[in-house]
Amino acid sequence: SSSCIFNITLPLLCVSVRYLAKLSSVGSINDEETCERLRGLIHKQVQICKRSVEVMDAVRHGAQLAIDECQFQFRNRRWNCSTLETMPVFGKVVTQGTREAAFVYAISAASVAFAVTRACSSGELEKCGCDHNVHGVSPEGFQWSGCSDNIAYGVAFSQSFVDVRERSKGQSPSRALMNLHNNEAGRKAILSHMRVECKCHGVSGSCEVKTCWKAMPPFRKVGNAIKEKFDGATEVEQRKVGTTKVLVPRNSQFKPHTDEDLVYLEPSPDFCDHDPRTPGMLGTAGRQCNRTSKAIDGCELMCCGRGFQTEEVEVVDRCSCKFHWCCYVKCKQCRKMVEMHTCR
Repeated sequence: SSSCIFNITLPLLCVSVRYLAKLSSVGSINDEETCERLRGLIHKQVQICKRSVEVMDAVRHGAQLAIDECQFQFRNRRWNCSTLETMPVFGKVVTQGTREAAFVYAISAASVAFAVTRACSSGELEKCGCDHNVHGVSPEGFQWSGCSDNIAYGVAFSQSFVDVRERSKGQSPSRALMNLHNNEAGRKAILSHMRVECKCHGVSGSCEVKTCWKAMPPFRKVGNAIKEKFDGATEVEQRKVGTTKVLVPRNSQFKPHTDEDLVYLEPSPDFCDHDPRTPGMLGTAGRQCNRTSKAIDGCELMCCGRGFQTEEVEVVDRCSCKFHWCCYVKCKQCRKMVEMHTCR
């Protein structure tokens, strides 16, 4: 199905990445019958859902993570990752092969891998647990112990569940290649930022023995990494090399992209004006802007040259906070007038 329809009694789930974030409004997915009722899944995804019902709640949490991170990363841009109940999640923006679509696919694939891995480590799933391949003594001399995040399981589930739609019929070859590449780039943003966390053991906190485990980075760090790749994304086109179809830079003077880079097929619109015929093209009228900034959040660029209006508004902040023994902080409420600038 290429559209995602809601009814009042049962919010429906669409898990092509285009609609992945609709998962966040679905109640608990706890039996095989629920998988059958979810619209938007292709047959193979329904089968995966049935085999892995216990994992689906983690996928739902991952979907909300993707929405929240996208809206944080794009909060100061003309396209701010808006989601409205009246349109497919992220609107028509992600049906086009733009760099915004590249980001949405990457963050969605990453969020599923992240949330499933987190559910493994916290003992929520019977199918997986901590990564027991990390054990023994490291070359640095510390003991591998504790619960290492089982990122291999999370990545494998994301690959099988999220990517299966792109490997099915009906998608244009170049767009399928773009989506699959960006899905993998999103997951690699977690893998390349895995870290070692340690705990010291010994008398009076000395570090006679140190036990360590492998941990995922905070998801904000993953979002920052993918946003950085968005800023430097490569415009590509499909070419045939022998019998294989591949994506290559449209401009031959650009260096080839790596597995961790984002790629896109067509330039983005300017996102300046509201287009009622195009879901997700909300325009920037009414958006707040920064009068002193020369960047994209500045009023000149954000408002697309239409100008802006300024009004004084009252804001209430916590102030004069004091710590009281023991153990709470008491603050006063301070009111002040500030200038707010919004695009015409």
